[in-house]
Amino acid sequence: MSDTLPSFEDTTDFDDADRGFIGALVPGAVTAADGRTVWDGDVYDFLKADCPDTAHPSLWRQAQLCSRQGLYEVTEGVYQVRGLDLSNMTVVEGERGIIVIDPLISTETAAAALALYREHRGDRPVTGMIYTHSHADHFGGARGILPHGTEEGVPIVAPAGFLEHAVSENVYAGNAMTRRAAFMYGANLPKAPDAQIGAGLGQTTSLGTVSLIPPTVDVTGTGQEVTIDGVRIVFQLTPGTEAPAEMNFLFPDLRALCLAENATHNMHNILTLRGAVVRDSRVWAAYLDEAVELFHGQYDVGFASHHWPTWGHDKVVEFLTEQRDLYAYLHDQSLRLLNEGLTGPEVAERIELPPALATSWHARGYYGSLSHNSKAVYQRYLGWFDGNVAHLWEHPPVESAKRYVALAGGPAEMLVKAREYVDADDLRFAATLLNHLVFAEPGSIEAKEALASVYDRLGYGAENGPWRNFYLTSALELRQGVVKTDLDTTNPEMAMALTVPMLVDSIAVRIDGPRAWHDDLTVDLLVLDGPTGAGTRHRLTLHNGALTQRVVTGAPRTPAGLTLTLAKAQLLGVLAGQSLQELGVGAEGDPALLARLLSYVTTPDPQFPIVTP
Repeated sequence: MSDTLPSFEDTTDFDDADRGFIGALVPGAVTAADGRTVWDGDVYDFLKADCPDTAHPSLWRQAQLCSRQGLYEVTEGVYQVRGLDLSNMTVVEGERGIIVIDPLISTETAAAALALYREHRGDRPVTGMIYTHSHADHFGGARGILPHGTEEGVPIVAPAGFLEHAVSENVYAGNAMTRRAAFMYGANLPKAPDAQIGAGLGQTTSLGTVSLIPPTVDVTGTGQEVTIDGVRIVFQLTPGTEAPAEMNFLFPDLRALCLAENATHNMHNILTLRGAVVRDSRVWAAYLDEAVELFHGQYDVGFASHHWPTWGHDKVVEFLTEQRDLYAYLHDQSLRLLNEGLTGPEVAERIELPPALATSWHARGYYGSLSHNSKAVYQRYLGWFDGNVAHLWEHPPVESAKRYVALAGGPAEMLVKAREYVDADDLRFAATLLNHLVFAEPGSIEAKEALASVYDRLGYGAENGPWRNFYLTSALELRQGVVKTDLDTTNPEMAMALTVPMLVDSIAVRIDGPRAWHDDLTVDLLVLDGPTGAGTRHRLTLHNGALTQRVVTGAPRTPAGLTLTLAKAQLLGVLAGQSLQELGVGAEGDPALLARLLSYVTTPDPQFPIVTP
């Protein structure tokens, strides 16, 4: 695969990243009420130096750009706070106050960003809020902008389907995704030239309080126009692009175009390394093409929820066109190669970008990568099986590893062979061999250190931020053991936003099937629609180890062993382990059935993880 880099003498991005600077937060750290530091941009001051040999020069350059922090003017009436979280917060001035676009991840960083804006532009009230899409770095700080009791009468705009996707994307596989996100963003790594230097899309994620204020205005179609505080906004729905619910929008009177996270200054992910549903790069390209035509001639600047703006209508068109071509080419060429019979890893080795894209800084793989994105396209169409029947029923990792070690002549000989590949600078195969050795001999400190050293070198050479963070975090855990991420992924507002079927599903995926498969029970949840409103009956059936559900209308055909009459907040209490008596839940039937059902849940206190980008 070609690794032609753009010219480092091109400083356009640095000029644009610094343009419109007004003032920074000094010091650049944000703390929570309990004194915890939830964000510290000052720890990245080392990026002011030249690139060391422990980092890819291109990724170092991207980190230097992303680490810039402060309030910036985008155009008259439009401002951005950048560098106070993974994402940007944009402020648009209206007739009476301000419209906030994407209030970051944490309430603490959002409040700090708002305070920085007000320090320089005046104490204007919040008269509107817009969520560009359904990832938590674009809504989690909402309560830092509109504390409890202040949201009355303030329109909160989001794309259709926002709430469902915002709370569901990480619920079902939340535990695994949360752990992998810690690797992806390098949460447990020190911030240093030989450790975490950024994540490509931004520096890292804040670790404060995640909140959610439900939208009050849904954007349901492209061309829909909304006026907030005297500011006209024209929307373009882009579902299934970077997020399942996402939208671009134009401020026609300000001649400014918001691109959400559909076009940023890097190649984005078709499948994030933390895990997610595979995105559709074909649809992504189509919506970027639509944006070019839909808004043509109506703006002078394009800005997004990450990175820095692009000024000049023709420059934005060029940027959008190249981003469109990037995702279209990735999609089509991956399909061409898989249809020629190549497997996912073979496609990843063969595919390369055309020169015009490979030498554009904004198409570089700082966050997504051409390698893992092409594999994601393969996965979207053909799944995990590559068609080679030898891979259909392989041994699991530990059993395979033991056999590879035996073939090599034992652990000592495997270590010798792996080091020969290290000496030959074939780090990829050295990692493969040493990985087998560690799986087969998990107690071998020597094997773990050898593999950690290989991961160090692979991380230092990675242009992709998440790749670097994954390699270096893996090296850290090989040396120190599994590191627990101190990240509180629960919050009542996100839990309350879950529908009753989604809450039940979050329990169903935690049922220990083998323990439950001889039991047979039926529980009805009569969930009240309001304090005096009617209820909806949800029938839960545990049978053959599977917990299924359905809404029952009218009189149920068969009686339930237990019927609970409760509000959603009480249901959350039940799922968190509180007693029916303590919650004041009305019960008809045998309450022991509920305890029996919950006894099969492997995680008694369900977690509702934040949705990360």
